[in-house]
Order: sequence, then structure tokens, then C-alpha cells
Amino acid sequence: MTASAALETTARDLPPRRPFAPGTRMWDETGLITFSLTAGSAFLLQTMEPTISAVVDEHSTFRTDPMGRAVRSLSSVMMWVYGGDEALAEADRLRAMHASLNTTDAAGRRHKALASGPWAWVLHTGTFAFTESAEYFARRPLTYAEKEAYYQETLQLMRNFSVAPKEVPENYAAFEKFFADMVENHLCETPTAHDYLRVIQSVAPPKQLPRVLAPLWRMAVAPIGRMQYFVTVGTTPEAARRKLGLTWTADDERKLRALGWMIARIVPLLPERVRYFPIAYEARRLERDRARLRKVIDMRPI
Repeated sequence: MTASAALETTARDLPPRRPFAPGTRMWDETGLITFSLTAGSAFLLQTMEPTISAVVDEHSTFRTDPMGRAVRSLSSVMMWVYGGDEALAEADRLRAMHASLNTTDAAGRRHKALASGPWAWVLHTGTFAFTESAEYFARRPLTYAEKEAYYQETLQLMRNFSVAPKEVPENYAAFEKFFADMVENHLCETPTAHDYLRVIQSVAPPKQLPRVLAPLWRMAVAPIGRMQYFVTVGTTPEAARRKLGLTWTADDERKLRALGWMIARIVPLLPERVRYFPIAYEARRLERDRARLRKVIDMRPI
């Protein structure tokens, strides 16, 4: 059964659009700095989807302004979860921005950024990246029940982004089958994917950086680029690595596990301001302030 056919049998109505609130795993963990470690594999899987690859190839600035593109994308993702009412406005902004991002590939096939399958695939890769991050960079992997609970939270994100219900598996078990089928039978090797892997290994200096400082920039980011490439390849499904001709050895896996073990023990020790990206940190702090105010109001003399 193909991925699309499987979804036809499992799709259902999604919840009403509403912002995310505290008390969810998405709220507690999306904003952690470790999010960026597996975001690379999510984007790589996106660039292997034919329509996304074609649109990114023509319209994205990831080659010419990789730092700017990464910062903008990361800030947008933080808004999805921590932006409150503005989270819905951000989702609408992205849909409006992508409405005109269409292209025709060399074979004459027309591709639309808002086509329902590719639009959903962007969010599906995020679900994969989250569970994969826990596999390597948390103190313990998620249990199956925790994966299911997290997946149910992602249905809210799908709804906020107006993903067609037919593109959304009903539960995590259905998602696993759908995802594996997509990677094995739909994703393909693309020049865009290879360009992305090349770019993350040697990130170009920001446009505003004086040219004289470019050599220092390249020296400073070289170790970061090597680590990002290593983690991206290691957290990408084996079937996708095979299609891209990427090698991953048992020794590489041991090194990634060791790196993950160390990160999982260091990050929780960091101050919250450092542990979370800025938008996430400020949103969490604001919620604590609101809770304290609510407590004082409830205790007021009447």
C-alpha cells in the first residue's frame, strides 16, 4: 500500500486551530537548543521530496545566505509553539508566502509549494526529528506511549497550518508506516539535498560581515559545520542515506551515541536562559509570571 493510500484509510478530522499552551511535551522541549541538532535531518528529508526540492532549488536562499535562512527558520518554528495568538498569524503568514512559490522542473512537471502532500511532509519531518532527537540527545529515548502522546500533540500543529486531514495519519503507528513508505518509495536523490549537505559543512559568512573577517569566520565555524554534518547524516534514516550515497559506519554510530550521552547530561545543567532559544525562554518566563499573578489574584481579600 502506498503512503497516500494508507492515509486515505486513517485520516480524520483535526482539532480546531488554537495556540499551544504550557503542559505539553512540545512546549517543554521544542525550544531546547538541542532542537537544532536534528533539524538538519528534517530539512535534508524535505529536500529529497521532489516538489519541495524543486521549490527550494528555485526560491530558497539556503545557498547564498545559509545563516540568515537558518535563523529565520528557527525563529519561525519557535513562533509555532511559543507565539501564543501570534502563532496562528505566523502559520498564516507562511502559507501566504508559499502560495506563490511554484516552479516547473526540467522534465516539465509543475510543482506547488502548497500542494497538500509536500506541505504536510514539512511538518512530518519535524515529528521524525523530535523523536530522533530523544533517541540520541535525551537521557533516555521516548517510550512508545510517549511517542503516541507527542504525535497527538502534533495534530494541533497540523491543524494550525491548515494541513489537509487526508495527509495526516491517525496515530503514531500509522505515522511510522507512512513515514517509512515515504522515505523508501517516494523520496529521491536530488541536487538540492547534496547542495544542502555541502552548505552545512562550510557555512558562508553572514552578508553583513566585513569581507576581511571572512577567513576568521570560516575557521570559527568549521568545527560546528563538521559536527552539524555528522549529526545530520547520523540522524537521517538509513534508506535516505543509501539513496544519497552517504556512508555511516558502526564506529560513526558509537561516536554519535557518545556525543549524545554527553549532550544529554550537560544541557540540563545549563541555566534556562541558555538551555532554551530566546523566544521559548521568554514565553516560558511570561507564563510563570502569569501564574504568579493568578495566584496573588486568587488569594486577594474580598
